Amino acid sequence: MFELDLNKPASIYFIGIGGISMSGLAELLKTRGFTVSGSDRSASDITDHLNAIGIPVAIGQRAENIPDVIDCAVYTAAVHADNPEYIACTKRGIPLIDRAELLGRVSLSYPVSIGVSGTHGKTTTTSMIAMMLLQAGMDPTVSLGGKLDAIGGNIRIGNSDRFLFEACEYTNSFLKFFPTDICILNIDEDHLDFFKDINDIRHSFRLFAERLPENGRLIINGELPDLEAFLSGLRSEIVTYGLCRDGQTPADVPYTYTATNITIDGLGHPSYDLYIRGEFKDRFTLSVPGVHNVSNSLAAIAECVFRGVSLEDMKKALLTFTGTARRFEIKGTREGVTVVDDYAHHPTEIRATLTAAQSYPHKSVWCVFQPHTYTRAKLLRKEFVRELAIADKIVMADIYAAREIDDGTISSADLRDDLIAMGKEAYYFPSFDEITRFLLKNCVNGDLLITMGAGDIVTVGESYLKL
Repeated sequence: MFELDLNKPASIYFIGIGGISMSGLAELLKTRGFTVSGSDRSASDITDHLNAIGIPVAIGQRAENIPDVIDCAVYTAAVHADNPEYIACTKRGIPLIDRAELLGRVSLSYPVSIGVSGTHGKTTTTSMIAMMLLQAGMDPTVSLGGKLDAIGGNIRIGNSDRFLFEACEYTNSFLKFFPTDICILNIDEDHLDFFKDINDIRHSFRLFAERLPENGRLIINGELPDLEAFLSGLRSEIVTYGLCRDGQTPADVPYTYTATNITIDGLGHPSYDLYIRGEFKDRFTLSVPGVHNVSNSLAAIAECVFRGVSLEDMKKALLTFTGTARRFEIKGTREGVTVVDDYAHHPTEIRATLTAAQSYPHKSVWCVFQPHTYTRAKLLRKEFVRELAIADKIVMADIYAAREIDDGTISSADLRDDLIAMGKEAYYFPSFDEITRFLLKNCVNGDLLITMGAGDIVTVGESYLKL
């Protein structure tokens, strides 16, 4: 069986190389002297970038794309056994590993391997940690599930012993990783096409925490339900964080790291007093909106204190961090309408984004939402409707199928009808062109227009700005 060793370059082919994580891993291996190539279903900015740095990418997946000489092929969760390239590798006896296994092998090769997990907030928190380590001159290697301007994209190849990466729970991918440090930001119902229920999800996160060595460190949101039961018997060091809620003081909460005296400026950016073990340390200000990002920053601070970053460097890093692509990303303005794009595709994320939007200057908040997968829309229908109702006006786009097939049991029009029944102003259009034309006629000076979802809804806002 092929064993990947970062110190022994080999020839690797990526089936689905255009994915955000796959492309980053491909680039990392190339810098280590590996011969890297791959394919994707369609061209994109990512595949253009890979070609530009010397990683050839075939567009369209065909058996003949597989190089004559190859040591291993890597595939994504979206690639199934009927994929022509997968079949070709199987017939030729070429070893196949999935993306998670490759990331796990990479994590194993670094003495310090920091995995950021949680149902929400992974990309933002990983980016915050990256900014802090960079500010302190610690030169980490970073693998992101989004794009961060400070590292020029989704991957940064450092020359230190530190590897920082997102650890995704879907299909239990994170159970193939070998972290020395773990952050668990939150555990909510999601990916119910794979997990049975919330208890199944909690069980997987617990198994992930158990992967820490005895000298490892678990940084975990202290506000998680039944935390004591979740932590019972873990062998690693445990650090908690959480917010002081209404009426609480730092002395009232059991968290190692906490934030109190939270204020919000006119653009939705929070400031807060940081307490560590009940002792006031300093006042921090963020340049990203929303109280949920206070929680994310506490996790990042806890990790970076452990890794020797000064509070001053952390303050500077957080102040200069303005977010990653598709996380409350301001795309521009048109005739006084501000257009924002956000990746939120789970009810908890929608609530966080739309709550943050309330503190941003606006006349009306428009939310143009594209649900992601039929399973999620069906199983969390009531939750989606409840959180979307935070917006003043909602426009529904068709469900982004991703890996699924429409069985006709749920549609965006159904969610629109639920919102109208609640008394909300809600609309549904079957095409992006219709949505864009509707917005051009109905958005007015002073409105805040948010395109939201994990699919391609971002193009609606971009078209709105261009037309």
